[in-house]
Amino acid sequence: MNISWETFKVHTAHPFGISRGVKTGDDLVWFRLEHEGIEGWGEAAPQGYYGESAATVEAALQKLAPSLEQVEDPFRLESIERDLRSTLGHNGSVHSAVSSALHDWVGKRVGLPLWKMWGLDPANAPLSSFTIGIDEPDVMAEKTKEASEYPILKIKLGSPDDEARLRAVREAATDKTLRVDANAAWTPNEAVEGIAMCAHYGVEFVEQPLSHCDWDELAFVRARASLPIVVDESSIIATDIPKLDGLVDGINIKLAKCGGPREAIRMVHTARACGLSVMLGCMLETTLGIAAAAHVAPLVDYVDLDGAALLKEDPFTGPHLEAGRIILGDAPGLGVDRA
Repeated sequence: MNISWETFKVHTAHPFGISRGVKTGDDLVWFRLEHEGIEGWGEAAPQGYYGESAATVEAALQKLAPSLEQVEDPFRLESIERDLRSTLGHNGSVHSAVSSALHDWVGKRVGLPLWKMWGLDPANAPLSSFTIGIDEPDVMAEKTKEASEYPILKIKLGSPDDEARLRAVREAATDKTLRVDANAAWTPNEAVEGIAMCAHYGVEFVEQPLSHCDWDELAFVRARASLPIVVDESSIIATDIPKLDGLVDGINIKLAKCGGPREAIRMVHTARACGLSVMLGCMLETTLGIAAAAHVAPLVDYVDLDGAALLKEDPFTGPHLEAGRIILGDAPGLGVDRA
């Protein structure tokens, strides 16, 4: 295989705030592999929270290049990805970019979209939420009005005046389903109070109320929680899930975190075996970065694949949202092209 990559920057339509800070854009890496005249594409969306950056992605790809270029049969997905994991350790966004590109190549080679290769029905994909980042209450209310086409909103909390922010959104969206994501910002006592406050405003569930690794604190909060708890930062790959059984109600899978569509599907089935609900999320990513997750969406209960919809400009076209509904299409592989 021949491989290549390039780093590019995307910008958000509005400043995007979460409990850990505010973003106006991100550096992403477009990965391509070519074999037998067919190109497979993937995207790395590295996050500093997980120890990655565009520079670490490029360094990892340089390390992987010799072994990837020796691959003679891209259909050997399982063994190729096992070798990737052995070489990389866990560099989730790098692994996701390469895995997505391999799946894209296979789909194009056989002339089928991934959802059809996996025997899925796009009609079973849940509606996606649209995220309202942390800002002043009146700004969050205005962003809520701008997102009027979306029936489900995810509200970022985890800063002073959480209730004022949530109240502003609820008053601007009286009939919408609301979900809350605290991004690990609350202490256990704050989480108990925050979840009760969310219940008062008709929130459906709360995502990652606590730090990602303290199981005793998570058990303390869940025993007192008046809403379901879904974890994101606490659930990276499939082997993380069994230890969460009995501590939470669901997990959030992100391909840039777990390492791509194969690991994401393993996580879905592991969560099901533990009786947990499954949410599918994303980072700030383009349509290319979102595409592989969109093809997995018919397997899950909740979807938050709005990363590309939050951007000022998207350099790719393909699977996208229409009023929250995921539109996959019949184009082979990921179904992505340049805009």
